[in-house]
Amino acid sequence: MTPTTPSFARDPQASTVHLPPGHWPSVLDGLCAHFAAISRAQWLDRIARGRVLDGQGVAITPQTPYREGMCIHYYREVADELPIPFTETVLHVDEHLLVADKPHFLPVTPAGRFVEETLLARLVRRTGNAHLVPLHRIDRLTAGLVLFSTRQASRAAYQALFRERQIDKRYEALAPPLPMETFPLTRRSRLVEGEPFFRMQETAGEPNSETRIELLARGQDTWRYALHPHTGRKHQLRVHMAALGAPIVGDTLYPTLAGPADDDHGNPLRLLARELAFVDPLSGEPRRFESRLTL
Repeated sequence: MTPTTPSFARDPQASTVHLPPGHWPSVLDGLCAHFAAISRAQWLDRIARGRVLDGQGVAITPQTPYREGMCIHYYREVADELPIPFTETVLHVDEHLLVADKPHFLPVTPAGRFVEETLLARLVRRTGNAHLVPLHRIDRLTAGLVLFSTRQASRAAYQALFRERQIDKRYEALAPPLPMETFPLTRRSRLVEGEPFFRMQETAGEPNSETRIELLARGQDTWRYALHPHTGRKHQLRVHMAALGAPIVGDTLYPTLAGPADDDHGNPLRLLARELAFVDPLSGEPRRFESRLTL
């Protein structure tokens, strides 16, 4: 009997693979060869629970024949996933959008060792809406606003706002003083992957990143800054502040890598996605959302 399955088309947590050339007798055999780190017993368990689907969203069986190019959807799982001891807040929800306040350390979508402990997975469980899709991303270590589409029919209109840079985004950060700078200032540079691959670095060449930086308040050891990214490169705000000589407080990647370590929940990255503002593409009305979190 084919097990009951969730609908992959309505679940953005499903991963997809197109089966490569090969002559395995079953999809199961091909998956075992393609994903050597996942045991046959694990694949059998996932299949038994309806966690491996074909291109039509039908659960496969251990005997489903292998076919080159066949589309397979599967659900990533992490054994003994550690809970993240911070809670998200839903600030707004309507027919088309959900706005959430993400805490530090919680990833937006499944990646690496995080599957269930992600903002997306939590919100799907919380709302029962499997159509939820994030319209943008912020780093796992950054807190603040994340905008989700709640329905597929209107999703493209809101995605276009980000693609066409029609969203005003404002972040706040705590970082060392920059007494020699005149504010507001703009940092432009070319960002590329560095070493190791998960760090970014500035390099010579045509700028592909731009951030406007304003000074909000002066403290004794740290100043509060408003950061307005015009582009959305990976780690852009962190790299730009570090390059100016004011790395964001709690940053373990920039300007130097602090080394592998567990998350220090008592010392988060002091970076907050504070505000999102845009003209609604459906209603034409201005909309503005502000985080309730603080640094």
